[in-house]
This record gives sequence, C-alpha cells and structure tokens, in this order.
Amino acid sequence: MPSYTAPVEDMMFLFEKLRDNKNYNELEKYKEVSPDLVKDILEEAAKINQNLILPLAKIGDETPAVLENGVVRTPPGYKEAYKKYIEDGWTSLSCDPKYGGQGMPKTVSAFFDEMLSAASLSFKLYSELSIGAYNCINHHASEEIKNKYLPKIVEGKWSGTMCLTEPVCGTDLGLLKTKATEQKDGSYKISGQKIFITSGDHDLTENIIHLVLARASDSPKGTKGISLFLVPKFKVEEDGGIGPRNGISTGSIESKMGIKGSATCVLNFDEASGYMIGKKDKGLNAMFTMMNLERIVVGIQGLGISEIAYQNSLAYAKERKQGKTNKTKSSNGADFIIEHADIRRSLLNMKSIIEGERALCFWLSQQTEVSLYHPNEKVRQQASDYVSLMTPVVKSLFTDLAMEITNDAMQIFGGYGYTKDQGIEQLYRDNRITPIYEGTNSVQAADLVFRKLSNKNGNIIDQFLKMIKSETNSHNEKIKPFIKDFNYHLEILSKFSKWIEEKSKTEKDDVSAAANDYLRTLGFVSIAYAWIKVLEVSFKEYNQNKNFYDDKINTAKFYFEKVLPRAEQHFKSATSGSSNIMNFKFN
Repeated sequence: MPSYTAPVEDMMFLFEKLRDNKNYNELEKYKEVSPDLVKDILEEAAKINQNLILPLAKIGDETPAVLENGVVRTPPGYKEAYKKYIEDGWTSLSCDPKYGGQGMPKTVSAFFDEMLSAASLSFKLYSELSIGAYNCINHHASEEIKNKYLPKIVEGKWSGTMCLTEPVCGTDLGLLKTKATEQKDGSYKISGQKIFITSGDHDLTENIIHLVLARASDSPKGTKGISLFLVPKFKVEEDGGIGPRNGISTGSIESKMGIKGSATCVLNFDEASGYMIGKKDKGLNAMFTMMNLERIVVGIQGLGISEIAYQNSLAYAKERKQGKTNKTKSSNGADFIIEHADIRRSLLNMKSIIEGERALCFWLSQQTEVSLYHPNEKVRQQASDYVSLMTPVVKSLFTDLAMEITNDAMQIFGGYGYTKDQGIEQLYRDNRITPIYEGTNSVQAADLVFRKLSNKNGNIIDQFLKMIKSETNSHNEKIKPFIKDFNYHLEILSKFSKWIEEKSKTEKDDVSAAANDYLRTLGFVSIAYAWIKVLEVSFKEYNQNKNFYDDKINTAKFYFEKVLPRAEQHFKSATSGSSNIMNFKFN
C-alpha cells in the first residue's frame, strides 16, 4: 500500500505568503481565518487522511462496492470511516454557518480536497458531490427548500448527486429523454433513466438528494427546454423527517477500471416526486453552478493523486539499487536509482509540476472567493471571468499531467510498479477517470477556445495576459532570468491567442484541432506565472528559511528549463493547421 504524508508545510507556505490578492484580502467574512487556525485544520486533516482514509484505498480496490438485492453496499470499513468523517465536521468545512457549516474559504477547503484525493479518491467521491449539490441548492433553490435540505447535507447525514448523463446522451444534453410532469401541488413526477451516476446509491447516509436534469412536458426540445429538479431517494416529510421510498431504483453499478470502491450507478426514475430548482427551462444554468465547481475539484483530484505518486516514487528511488551511474558512489554492487540522471529528471518533472499546480490552484481559490463575495460588482465579474477561463485548464491539464506522473511513477518502480503489491498501478487506474468525467478533456479544450477566451465582458484572455504581465515585473536581479523566460513564453501564448481569434472567423476546424494544444500552452504558462509568485517570496525571504527556499528555487529552475518549453512545442504543432487531419482518408 502506498504511504502518504500530507504536504502541510507547502500548503501553509502558500496560505501565509501567497495570499496576496488585494480583493481577496478585502473580504470581511474571512478576516478571522488566521494562519494558526488554518494550520490546526490542515494538521487535523492530515491525521484523518493519513491514518483513517488512506487504508480504504486498497480495501475499496480489492473489495469493490456491490449491488445486492437492490441495495448498494460500500466496501468494508467505509461506513465506520464515514461516521467518523462527518462527526469531525469535514463535510461542513466550506459551508455557510447558517446551515451548520464552518464557513472556511476555498483557500482552505481546496487543500483538504487535495489530501482526500490523495488518500482515497473512491471514498472522497461519496461526499464530494454533496458539496456540489449544496452549492447548487444554495444558489438556486427557494428558502423553503434550502432550510429543509441543506442542514442535513452540511451535516453529512444526507448526501447529494448530479444526474445528467443518459444512454442516449453524454455531453450533448439537448438529447435527454427524462420527463417531468407537473402535479397540482406544484411538485413534479420524474421518469427516465440516468447512467454513470457517481455515488448514485450507497449505504453511508440516511438519504440521497439527487439533482436531476429533465424536460417538462410543455418545454421545447434541445438544451433550452431543460429544467433542474431535486429528487430525494426517500421523500422528506414536512418536519424534515425521512418518509417513504421515492420512485428511484438502482438498475446496476458499473464494473470499472479504477475507483472501484465508488458506486457508479444506473438509476431508474419511475414517477419519482421532485421539486424544481431555479427557473423552468433554465436547468443547465443552475446545474453549471455545480458542474463548474466539480471541474475544478476534478483537477484537484489529479493533483492529489500526483502528489502521492511522487512521494512513493521518491521513497522507492532512495532505497532501490540498480546499475551504476557515470559518477558511481558504489565500490561494488549498484547505486541507488535516485542517482541516475533519468530517474532524477522524472522526479523533478513530477515535483515541479505538482508544486506549480498547487500554487496556481491557490491563486484560483482566491479568485473564486472574490467572484462570490466581493462587494464591488465589477471586481466580482472580473474574478468570475478569470475563474471561468482557468476552470477547463485546471480540470484538463492537471488530470492529463496526473496520467503522465502516475505513468512515470510506475516506470520508476519498474516491474514492481506493474504489480498490485505496491499500489502504484492503482493510482494510475484510479486517476484514469479524471480526464473523462465532468466533460472529457477534449470537450474542456473546445469550451475554452470557443467560449471562454472572450465573452460579453470583452477579451478575457487579453485581460488575463495583461494582468499576469503586470504582476511579474520584479526588480529583484535574481528573478530576472526567470521573468525573461516567462515573457518569451507569454508572447508565444499571446500569438497563439491571436491565431485562435482569427481562425475562429475563417476556419473553425483549425481551432478545433488546436484546442488541446492551446489549453496546454495556456496551462503551462499559467503554472509558470504561479512559480514566479513563489520565486518572488523565495528570493525576498531566502535567509529566513534557506533549505525550504533553496528547494523552491531549484524546483522552479527545472520547471522553466524542462517543462515550460512544452508550451512552444504545442504552439508550433497547432498552428500548422488542420487540412491534413480533415482531408485524411481513413480506410
């Protein structure tokens, strides 16, 4: 079984030194969230993830969730762990105190999401979508529904899901067939089938609150006729108590490549009682509140799995002997494989990406809070645009790079990585879903180039480029070589953005073919921006913690020399066009 030590020191470094967003620091609601409080939270989070949840990863993989006589049973130990998990208040961490939450910002809860993803992604998925459902209900439901459902979700006694996909439609939700028939009391009867529903049924909570996309009988076809409904597994009485079983049954659960401890269900809705959330025919708008949050969280899943893969690769490389290096330190026998140049390259590649991603995520967490709570509407909107721009990048790049990192981890372990004994191959399998669910990474890339670069508020990518350029103008001589390299790649991104803008007017196939390359270019440059912010602190405060900051500076050096150049490669590949791709004759 892999070992795991939560990177609390690095997380606290970010919280203490990179909480530099002026607009974020103006938010009154977080004035009392001090570094001492955050450190206490993260240290407790580390304990529960390392000691209680980490062992569940192997258990869930070897003894998956099962459907028996219409009941989904979670793997051994899950019930006991979940009971402790909610007793300690982890489901309530970022929720509103009005409903029993602790009111912590995303700058804190994102760190917990990373730890939980690293410890056991399967276990995490049972509570993760509950937070998404909480956010959706909190933003779009009536006060009556909020007061009736949110306290139990926040407490963790009830969980939540999002039910979108059907056999006839995946990403193209305009094709969905699930029907909603209005009743005299204003409620609806929901009928249809939903597939690939994460945590769609299980035995961990008293009730499951499904958020279901369906079409009312008098609504138009296509995406413009979709509404959102709250459909509980068990009906809820007026006093908030659990009533009879609703018209929902589990048809089957999927047998999957990874995340086997998580129940991925086929759900059948047979005139199940439901209640509309938000406005009629505006269900997608409401559901995107949940989906966009989940896309960022999926990126964090990739980050967490990357971290545990790196930690175990590093430990193994320090104890495994194989071959001799050019500068061997062994008089007889073999050297530790960490002395081999290629192994060191792989490890530094992992480390530089992971720490850069964590810093970028922390920047994004601040922007998210500003977009939700800043008193100035213009400031909120600008932050919202930046979050919208970065959401597909974090979801796609972090999960794709996690595949690269888990693959390299298996390679470092050699034959042992390919066997189940070490648990490394499970990290690869568990992560493989992350580039697929919540919209495949190709869908995310298309969304980025066709919808996120500009909107009614103007050219968002241009605003973003100007912003990061203005924030990377340090006068510190030691950082200038990094900034010179950064500006070179920033100019490449600017050229690429202009190319996308022009091609969108004349040749959309070129844009479609370039979408993934563009997303990666934007992502690698954005991570470099986060590294510049880290370097500014590292050089400025170097004497206060020489070992820590030496590590940061040298890790950043690897990123700028070995990883960031990928951005230019993607630019050159993409701008060669799509004519060969579209004209190729497949036999």
